[in-house]
Amino acid sequence: MRLRKENILIVDDDLHILELLQRHLHSWNYHTYRAVSVKEAVHILRDSHIDLMITDLKMPQIDGFELLKFVSEHYPNLPKLVVTGYPSVQDSLTVMKSGVLEYLTKPFTKDELKAAIARTIPKTSDSGSQKSSTATGAKNTHEEIIGSSEKINDVIQIIERVKNNKATIFITGESGTGKELVARAIHYSGKFATAPFIAVNCGGIPENLLEAELFGYTKGAFTGADTNRKGAFLAAQGGTIFLDEIGNASLAVQARLLRVLQEKEVMRIGSQNAEKIDVRVIAATNSDLLEMIKSQSFREDLYYRLSVVEIAVAPLRKRVSDISLLVDKFLFKYGIEYKDRFVKIDPDVLEVLKRYQWPGNIRELENVIQRAVILCDTHITIDHLPEHLKYKLDFPDEALLTLGEMEKKYIQKVLRTTGNNKTKAAEILKITRKTLREKLKD
Repeated sequence: MRLRKENILIVDDDLHILELLQRHLHSWNYHTYRAVSVKEAVHILRDSHIDLMITDLKMPQIDGFELLKFVSEHYPNLPKLVVTGYPSVQDSLTVMKSGVLEYLTKPFTKDELKAAIARTIPKTSDSGSQKSSTATGAKNTHEEIIGSSEKINDVIQIIERVKNNKATIFITGESGTGKELVARAIHYSGKFATAPFIAVNCGGIPENLLEAELFGYTKGAFTGADTNRKGAFLAAQGGTIFLDEIGNASLAVQARLLRVLQEKEVMRIGSQNAEKIDVRVIAATNSDLLEMIKSQSFREDLYYRLSVVEIAVAPLRKRVSDISLLVDKFLFKYGIEYKDRFVKIDPDVLEVLKRYQWPGNIRELENVIQRAVILCDTHITIDHLPEHLKYKLDFPDEALLTLGEMEKKYIQKVLRTTGNNKTKAAEILKITRKTLREKLKD
């Protein structure tokens, strides 16, 4: 006997099929979500608790195959059931590679559907606490940390070790590397996931307001304090507080933070009574705190209190193998948002993206892909990249090339990025086509 209703997402552009499936599922005491397009389905997956997805394959704009690919990459543990009116051996092989175990051909009977669902959907535990791959908050788990590089796998291993305890954690990394994603992954993938997650940007709040934001205040504590306010630490009771850009906190705030960490209690501004807290603290910075300690702008004792477990998030230029996966994620995200379809990318463009150094890291990559999706029709070419990316030439620091070798490599690179269009290449090189032909002969 099921102690809770499983949530089933039905994806089909045929309203009659949607209604038929929904009636059957309701009669078996399932709760349903409906989507008539892949775009709708993705929004539901990101915002809702789903135990099983039932999808058609043939749909306009983005088809079911692209949806299966998206789900396999972002929700690998979510069971999938395919129903189609156009069966083929090739389709069957393709969906099986996407992790689909059940494949129903229309028309099918009510009993066939029920049996397929019974074989596909996970059994709910007696306590009713079955954990779906898309349970509430799962969009913030480490499934959102995209990558398969050794550096990302190291981060995920640490997340797995710390997610179920409340040790203080310190996340370092350049701006745009995804430090808050790591913090959210620690919180939402562990046993405290149902408790609050409160994020405070210490660099985005004026110094005179940060204390009030963190520790709260009592009515009348200062001008404008018209009511009592808890503050971030008390609001995060039982859960996690994430202190981003901790290096921007003033020395006065640092002193109060140190006391909170030591005593496990908070005193609101204007109050004489301390309140006990049970909160996991995760701090992050893109600053060099050790240098700040030397210059006496950051407290050494606070640093050691914060860095019980340290997680270093590598910059994107040191995890080049993850760029393709990140690009796929952003292509799907912005493809369905702006184009209602899955946008493709030319292989030459991907090579350019892999050679770029990405000073803005993942945030910059996402911005580049978002812009390119808006500018393109169905696929991204070199022309859709920002000017500073199009013809960037990167040589290893240790490469000592002659001027002739450098010229040869650069001409080859420009020809590759222009699709061997000699007229366009000559324009970029600021030479005539005749000169370019002569250089190619040489």
